[in-house]
Order: sequence, then structure tokens, then C-alpha cells
Amino acid sequence: MKKIQRFCVPFSMPISVVPALAVGLLLALSPAGLKAEEAVIGADEYAASCLACHGVGGRGDGPMAEFLTVQPTDLTQISTNNEGVFPLLEVFQVIDGRTTLGAHGVRHSEGWEMPVWGARYKAEAGDKFGPYGGEAAVRARVLELVFYIQSIQQP
Repeated sequence: MKKIQRFCVPFSMPISVVPALAVGLLLALSPAGLKAEEAVIGADEYAASCLACHGVGGRGDGPMAEFLTVQPTDLTQISTNNEGVFPLLEVFQVIDGRTTLGAHGVRHSEGWEMPVWGARYKAEAGDKFGPYGGEAAVRARVLELVFYIQSIQQP
């Protein structure tokens, strides 16, 4: 027992610091703190992949929009255009683009110019995450975008 005590460093902390640390820990782990982190992650992915066409606010007015033959969608109105419900799965599938959606047909064949982000993300991931991890990484990136787009919905 004496050997253990020899290596222990006495630690004292003023009582007033303990509540401050507890509050800080609670704030850091609170859902609001986690949501802020999620918004930042989704916003970064949006800026890298979507902003050029859909614009800073997601209204379809990005710097590349004027050069496209099909006007980019106003992403802030997806829920409004869907009777107030955000169609999470459909938005996921549109962004991913590796599945054919009946409403949109095959990309480019009907003048629809949105990139197939799932295929691009998959190519970027390569073998970096192993045989199954690559698909998980792709889906995570697409889901980040979906959650970000859900967060910018306007009435």
C-alpha cells in the first residue's frame, strides 16, 4: 500500500470549481451541443458538395446555377412541397443517386443534371475502409447532407 501512495500526487481543487466543471461537462454532452456538431458536419459536406449549385442558403441560386439547363431545386422548400413532411428516404436516394427513382427517371436522360454523389463518394473511399466500410462511409456522408437539408427547411 505504501508503494502506491508514494506515486500518488495529492490533488486538491477548490469546491467552487467542481460545480463549474460539472456544468461544463453537461453542456458539452447535451443534445444541443451534439446538434451543433451535427449541423457543422452537415454544413461542411453541403459546402463541399452542394453549395455551387444550390447556393449558400439552399435556394437553388448557387454560382453555377446560371450555367445549368435545369434550375437547381430550392432545398428549403422540400417539406413545404411535400405537405409539411420531410421525405428523408427520397432525399437520401436522390443525393446518393445510385438507385433509379421512378419520379426522376435515369439521370441525364431526362435533363436532370444532379451528380450521382453516392458513386463519387464510393470512388473517393476506395478500399480505405475495407470491403464493407466503404459503403458505410458513403451512406454516412449522404446522411450528413440529408440531415443538413432537413435542418434548413422553411415554412
